[in-house]
Amino acid sequence: MYTKISLQTTLFAVMLTSFLLSACNTPASSAVPSVVPANSASAQVATPTPGKPDWFGIALTDVRTGKTFSINDFAGKVVLIETMAEWCPNCIFQQAETRNLRKLLGNPEDLVLISLDVDTHEDEASLKKYTEEFGFDWRFAVAPLQVARALGNLYSAEYLNPPLNPMLIVDRKGNVYGLPYGPKSADALKTTVAPYLQQ
Repeated sequence: MYTKISLQTTLFAVMLTSFLLSACNTPASSAVPSVVPANSASAQVATPTPGKPDWFGIALTDVRTGKTFSINDFAGKVVLIETMAEWCPNCIFQQAETRNLRKLLGNPEDLVLISLDVDTHEDEASLKKYTEEFGFDWRFAVAPLQVARALGNLYSAEYLNPPLNPMLIVDRKGNVYGLPYGPKSADALKTTVAPYLQQ
């Protein structure tokens, strides 16, 4: 009996791993364009009309500090948002590169980093432990259902699939731009983010 259970568990693990790896290689949806210069209209995923998207005003809790914030709190700054999950190995890689990005840019005060956990099975306590384990020191929050729905509806369902490394840039005026799916090195992120910081 132990062998049968062990075999079933192993088979399940192999199938799950295969599924996750195939998700990592899924081609990007046409909803999110390739990165282009910050001043190009074709870079834009969505223009807030007449103002910023409603989800910008939804309260989020920074699991590291317990303080609440919203995207609206960072008006006039550049915000880099990633969606993630604790179980996602691609996310850990991307977060390490995001940490390196800050160093490459000289830790600018007007660049805000936010990681949103979109896995409904994860909570603030486990996410806080995750940030401590990996030494990540920017804002991490569990995305409320309203925020997750907005990300999926406004930008694409791929923003709810963490292994694709979905990321958004919010410029100083509140316009939202998508980055290509897949892992992004700190150097590639610097090339993308720097023009927004110079605006």
